[in-house]
Amino acid sequence: MTVVVEIAGLELAGPHGALEAERQEPQPFLYDVELELDEPASDELVQTVDYREAVALIRDVSQSRHFHLLESLAATVADTMLARFPAARSVYVRVRKAHVEVGLPVDYTAASVRRERR
Repeated sequence: MTVVVEIAGLELAGPHGALEAERQEPQPFLYDVELELDEPASDELVQTVDYREAVALIRDVSQSRHFHLLESLAATVADTMLARFPAARSVYVRVRKAHVEVGLPVDYTAASVRRERR
């Protein structure tokens, strides 16, 4: 059996965007992450993914550089998650951007990436 560890709506500010003005001032991004792994054999934290480590990893990736594309940011988070958490079979990452100018009202724009261990 497998379980899914989820982090929903993690808000981190970052200097990301396609436009230079977007990279000048950090803006809020929302992260939704799902890690699929084997069901823990015991009721111990070492048997799963520690949320605190996952959040720290997302923060580190966001602060590592200025991303132009949400797609690149989501992919880098997903790849880093799989590298850091060997128990994860797969990872899904969605990065949402609420403050975006597209000429019409929108709740947010987003990019999603799914990676599976080979």
